[in-house]
Amino acid sequence: METLPHWDLGSIYPSITSKEFEADLQAVKAMVPTLRAHLGDAMAQKQALKTWVQEAIRQYQLIWDTIETLGSFANALLTVNTSDETAMRGMNQVEEVSLDAQAIHVEFLNVLAAHDAAIRALFASDADLKPLLFAITELLDLQRHQMSEAEEALAADLNRSGADSWGRLQEAVSSSAGSVWDEATGERKTVIQLRSMAFDKDRSIRQRAFEKELAVWKLHEVSFAYAINGVKGATITLDKRRGYSDPLDRSVRQARITDDVLQALIGAIETNLPTFRKYLRAKAHALGISKLAFYDLFAPVGTSAKEYSYSEAREFIVRNFSDFHKPLGDFAEHAFEHNWIDSESRSGKIGGAYCTSFPLRKETWVLANFDHSFDGVSTIAHELGHAYHDKVTSGLPALLRHYPMTLAETASIFAQYIVFQGALKNADDQQRLALIENFLQDSTQVCVDILSRFYFEKELFSRRAKGDLMPSELSAMMVDAQKRSYGDALDENQLHPWMWAVKGHYYRSGLSFYNFPYAFGQLFGLGVYKLSQQDPEHFGERYDQLLLLTGQDSAPVVTASVGCDITTISFWQEGIDLIGSYVDEFCALCGYKE
Repeated sequence: METLPHWDLGSIYPSITSKEFEADLQAVKAMVPTLRAHLGDAMAQKQALKTWVQEAIRQYQLIWDTIETLGSFANALLTVNTSDETAMRGMNQVEEVSLDAQAIHVEFLNVLAAHDAAIRALFASDADLKPLLFAITELLDLQRHQMSEAEEALAADLNRSGADSWGRLQEAVSSSAGSVWDEATGERKTVIQLRSMAFDKDRSIRQRAFEKELAVWKLHEVSFAYAINGVKGATITLDKRRGYSDPLDRSVRQARITDDVLQALIGAIETNLPTFRKYLRAKAHALGISKLAFYDLFAPVGTSAKEYSYSEAREFIVRNFSDFHKPLGDFAEHAFEHNWIDSESRSGKIGGAYCTSFPLRKETWVLANFDHSFDGVSTIAHELGHAYHDKVTSGLPALLRHYPMTLAETASIFAQYIVFQGALKNADDQQRLALIENFLQDSTQVCVDILSRFYFEKELFSRRAKGDLMPSELSAMMVDAQKRSYGDALDENQLHPWMWAVKGHYYRSGLSFYNFPYAFGQLFGLGVYKLSQQDPEHFGERYDQLLLLTGQDSAPVVTASVGCDITTISFWQEGIDLIGSYVDEFCALCGYKE
């Protein structure tokens, strides 16, 4: 059997206990008082305002680049082995120095705000500083939602032993909890392994794995309920103290969109739910069943779905990326060659996939759980899309390098669609059926299931503001949200009541509503791909320019740079129409008629 690669993070730091890791920890500790002293000199010499500002920004950005590199390294080690005590101690060390960094962040914003008019005027008029105008304006607006320095320091400190710890509890339990699969041999499967069996061809295996998975969540539901109550309770309290109308208000601002954009996006998805439900009914027809259960959502359709070795996946991704844009293919090859992708699913490793950046090294690495399916190939392509986005922006200062989640999904969805199109080129009817079904699986998850998560989280915040919620309430809310989204296309007695325990996104206090940005990214990414077909020979450079801009302005302005008006339902409809065309083809291929 093929050996799948594990990360070798030695090029970032030799280890958590290395002198290099310790040196950067100490560097942050030294940089904070240095910046504090510099901030104390603010406006002392008005004729040197520009020099003062440039030095303050340089120091501020270096602190956060160092913190991010340290934190990403410790977290990377922890996510491939959640019981790694050394990595956990390293994470605690990073969190400790982050408290000082958070405190200086508050002071930095307060000093800027104390001289708001002068700072805005300087950045608006000075050619060297003008590229940072949006970022500085955003920081000044953020300052208006800050508590006092003492309150922010206390909140950051308490968060380590509060909301963050609840999140780590969910992550640790969900990565290691499991069930006996084979009574005769005593073989156990983690809940992550059980969830991966949702892709099995045999419905009886899917059902059995699903039932065992639900039993695991049921067993731990009290722990997860305390955790989600803790995270959301802290979020509600802090958002209120910081002057946000509710957590969704803060999330919309973090996404750099407006309420109009969110309403247009959600409205377009709701209007088109019949299209997605048509696909789900056609899938039930293709599987020979009357109605899908939740455990059928990822069932394979088509008898010729190719399985990929890891080396085949690598060659396929690199080739198709290169056909679109050679720099993208070259980057993917570099990532594979230098072992930037941890691919094997194993006990103690978290599920899913993500990419993580090390700004001091100008590198972005990928975690995946490769299962040899096309979906596994697509997932790696997705994360490499994220990583390429980071590479394109890596030469920018930190303040222009950080883009919102809405735009963060652009490159990843685009990369997925590239390999999807590549796979379709030489596919026969059965392969085409399987590939289109895989694409529709993803699209339905990103639009319909994401909508259910959005509904659930809105209701969760509303109820949590009045008190703690019991596991039974949380599960009932989740089932209701799934019924609203999936409608009669799924068996209402075979839904997933514990999806609130599954998704780690709910347990992140700093980023609520970790859901609608995926739908934004899916539909915007499809829109960008349609644009690329108008001038495929030269679109690669335009694409890089779009990615370069993502951290430099609001989402409406960035998307307008390629001719998109995201405030209108008609724009989002274009992406859904593309999905709808594949729904029609899928129905034709499997002989389904309404």
